[in-house]
Order: sequence, then structure tokens, then C-alpha cells
Amino acid sequence: MKFMKLGSKPDAFHSDYDSYTVRCVSSDLVTDFTVIVDNIKFHLHKFPLLSKSNRLQKLALTSTEDNSNDVQLIQFPGGPKIFEICAKFCYGMTVSISPYNVVAVRCAAEYLEMTEDIERGNLIFKIDVFFNSSILSSWKDSIIALQTTTALPEYSEDLEITSKCIQSVVLKTAVDPACVNWSYTYNRKLDAVDKVQEVETGSVPKDWWIEDLCELDVDVYKRVMFAVIAKKRVEGGVIGEALKMYCVRWLPDCNDRVECDDRVEKYKSLIEAVISLLTHDKGVDCSCSFLLKLLKVSVLVGVDRLLCKDLIRDIGLKLDEASVRDLLIPAEDAQTVYDVELVQELVDLCFSRKSSEEDEKNDVVLISPQRCKTIGRLIDGYLAEVASDRNLSHTVFTALSRSIPDAARPVHDGIYGAVDVYLKEHPTLTKVEKKKVCELIDVKKLSAHASIHAAQNDRLPLRMVVQILFHEQVRATAAIKEAARANRAQEQDWEIKMPLRSKSLRTPSRMRFSDGDVKEVSSGGSMRLLPSSSRRFLDRFWVVGMGQRHGESKSTGTSGSSQSKSSSSSSRKQRYSIS
Repeated sequence: MKFMKLGSKPDAFHSDYDSYTVRCVSSDLVTDFTVIVDNIKFHLHKFPLLSKSNRLQKLALTSTEDNSNDVQLIQFPGGPKIFEICAKFCYGMTVSISPYNVVAVRCAAEYLEMTEDIERGNLIFKIDVFFNSSILSSWKDSIIALQTTTALPEYSEDLEITSKCIQSVVLKTAVDPACVNWSYTYNRKLDAVDKVQEVETGSVPKDWWIEDLCELDVDVYKRVMFAVIAKKRVEGGVIGEALKMYCVRWLPDCNDRVECDDRVEKYKSLIEAVISLLTHDKGVDCSCSFLLKLLKVSVLVGVDRLLCKDLIRDIGLKLDEASVRDLLIPAEDAQTVYDVELVQELVDLCFSRKSSEEDEKNDVVLISPQRCKTIGRLIDGYLAEVASDRNLSHTVFTALSRSIPDAARPVHDGIYGAVDVYLKEHPTLTKVEKKKVCELIDVKKLSAHASIHAAQNDRLPLRMVVQILFHEQVRATAAIKEAARANRAQEQDWEIKMPLRSKSLRTPSRMRFSDGDVKEVSSGGSMRLLPSSSRRFLDRFWVVGMGQRHGESKSTGTSGSSQSKSSSSSSRKQRYSIS
């Protein structure tokens, strides 16, 4: 924090012992000039004050004409405390100027017309030099000075102090984090491990500036964030995190209604400002959870629903990021606990959004199957939570359930659980109403566990229980057939198939039947009849092959086999001799 000291004389101001409403200057000279500021009387001397203030000169001249030495300063900026600083400067006494009082002192000097025309090196000149060179060059000093401008909005605007502070802050938010000398503030909620790691590595997060701006008043904060967004040099996610941090700092929790009128108006203005920032530019990126919390508080403090229209639209586009707890928005009326119709509106916007632009041809928003299933699980969980509300009508319950397309519910376990809770908490439903509620469940999409539970649920209609049992029977039969088919396929995989052309087996397998025909066993297990010429050739080859395997060694064969061999050899000799 920067300071500036002016003057060198010791402080000679003191309060009257009889009354704290009188301030005097210790001096050998008798005071001849009285200045009244907010019922506080300052007994001063004319010469030091009139030599530096043009306005006091004019007022002193007027008071002399009226035969009075009293001058009253109406609506003096900063009050008696700031006037005393200006008076001490006129006396040459030591005063300290800091970011906390520099704006008020500058406005007071402007009020007193302490310009260079009266005396060179006057208070306005010195304050301007200190403000432009020191205050605006410091990040925190600029924020402190900007916050003090809310006490003197008119003077600050006329002197362009507010705009200069905003411009300084906005320029510093766009600085590269690597060039920022940043330290942790007490508000930042970080784990000790993460904090140590970032300090050791020397890395500065992109959102290093968001907590310091949380101390600004909502009107000033709104102007700063508008300027940051207009510069388009800060990421949308960082801006969204800044808005979230500001709301966490100033908005109440989403549990209880706010009854104090002063706070309600303050919260309303804050929410309206944040909503205007969210819709000001499409580059602002906020999480769906934060948007829903903002919507909750807007309902609690009674913000007009028309003002929340854009907020509801943004939530509808990110509904798959929400949780069931986020959707538990309290109802404005006392009929139901939660605003189910508002969630219905969010779902409708998510699946069938109409573009607000002039071109309505591109108003279709495609939702991926994964997002669709996520939203389906979200709404089923939400229905299970709100189903316990006794005042929730079955028409609202079924309408919200049917707003989810079939593709969003590949499994109906979630909606079955919600229907079960609703039937339990609404035992007075008629048969027709119960039938309409139970028609939300597709028994074919229930899991085996849910089907077992539903088959034993006495709250369900008998017709539905029969359908569930029949479907389970069909599913069990199909499972048995599938298991049998799998077993047959597994057995076929174990069959041995002989290759058509095998190097180890040069001849096909042979089987001789009673009629003398020879059949070949193919590799696939089938047999075919061989022609006669092939049979003769194969018989000869088969006999030779068998002889090579079993008859090469001198074995004790039968006499018939030896005679066959001799006759065969003799026939070969005879054929050779004839040729």
C-alpha cells in the first residue's frame, strides 16, 4: 500500500475539553475564522486557509458583509475528518494520504477549489500526481480507491476517478499471470498440498484477481466486469469463476427464505446484475450448478421470472451437468415443496430449444445419446425425490416423466423407483390415476433385480404384475435357449477336421464294405464311392504300403500270404520275359 506525507509541522489540532463538537488550533494567535462542517466547529485562522482555497475566500467575503466570521460548508465531501486534513495542509502540518482517503481528499480539494491559480503546488496538484503515479499503478490500491468512490459517486464521476480506477483494474486482469507477483489471500479455499505445490513451482493461476474484486460494491463490480468482458482478453471460464466467487461472498445460502426487506432488495440487485453479466456476452462460461444456485436464490428473494428468462435458457443448455440436489428449487407458492414446473421448463428447453435469433431455421439443438441418457437418469432421480410430496399431482408427475424421450431411458429401473415412491406416498389414488402413473414403466426394460422387486410389489396393479411375470418367463426361456445354442457351438469347435491335403497322410482313408466297393472318407467326415480303376490302383498301393509297414521284417505269416507273394513275383517275371 502506497502512502504520501504532506507538510512538516507537527499536528496542532485538538478538541475542546467541554465539547467534542469543537476543534481548535493551538497557536499564539487568536483564531478569527470559524468553519462549520456537519455541526462540528473548526476555530481557525483566515490567512492560511484563504491563501489556498478559492471557495473559502468567497465565503469569507460574504460572511464579512454579514458581519460574521462563521462559514458553513454544506454537504462537504468526506465530512469533518476530511476537512481537517485539508485544513492541516493549509497550515503546513503533516498529513498522510493513503488509498483509503485519497479519493475523499481529492473531492474535498475540488470542493474547496484548491487549484494552482491560488498557489502553486496546491493540494489538487499533489493529489493528482500521487493518484496517477502510485495509486493507479498498484493493483490493490486501485481496488481500494475504487471501493471508496461509492461514498462520493457524483464527485468521483465528475472527476473521472471511478473510470480511471476501473480502467486500471481491467488492464491488470488481462496481464499474463507469469508477470504477476501474486500471493494467496485468506479467502482462497485450497488444499494445503495444492497450495504448497503452487508456491514451490511459482505458478500463478489465471483467476488470481477474482477474490480481490469481491470486496467491491455490486454497482462498481458490475461496471468492472462489463469492462473485463468487453475487452475479450480474459477467458470465459475465468469470468464465470469470478461471478461465482462474488455470489458466494455476498449471497445467502439456498435453504431458508430471506425475510429482511433491506437484504431482499440488496440480493435482488445483486442477482439482476449477475444475470445481466451472464447474458451480456456468450463468452462467459459458468457451471450449471452455479446457475441453478443463482436461480434458487432468485426464487427465494422473489426476483421477477421474466428477468430470469435468459438464466433459465442457459441452464437448459447445460442440464446434463446438473445434479438432483441442484434441481431441488423451492416453489414460489405453498402448494408444493419444489418447483416441478420449472424443471419441466428446463427439460423442454433442453430437448426442444427455440432460437431467440431472427433466423429460426437453425433453432434445432442436437443432443448426443450420452447426454440424453444422462438427462434421463437425472430426471428419474429428481422424480424419486419429489415423489414424496403429498401435494404433487399425478398429472405434473407424469408430464415431467413423459417429457423425457424413450432414448433417454434404456433401462426403466429409475422411473420404477420413482413410481414406487409416488404410489407409497399417495395411497388415495384411484385405479385410473394409478394406471396412468404405472403406464410410465415399460416392463420389458426392467432389469432382473427390479423385476423381482416389482413382482412382489403389492402397490402395483395386478395386470402389471402379470405382465412382469410373463416377461420374466419369456426372458428365462430365451436365456435357456441361448445357453443351449452356446453349448452346441462350443461342442462343434472341439470337432477334429482333417485337412484336404496333408503332407503326413498321402492317401485318403479307406473303408471296404460287403459289396466290395471302396469308399473314401473326406476331410469333412463324409464318404464318396471311388471309381473301379482308382480302386484297383489304390488296392495295389494299399497292399504295397501295408507290406512295407508290416512285412519287411521276416515274420511268421500264414501260408496263404506266402503263396500270394510267390505268385505275384512269378507273374511279374513272366510279364518281364514276354516284354
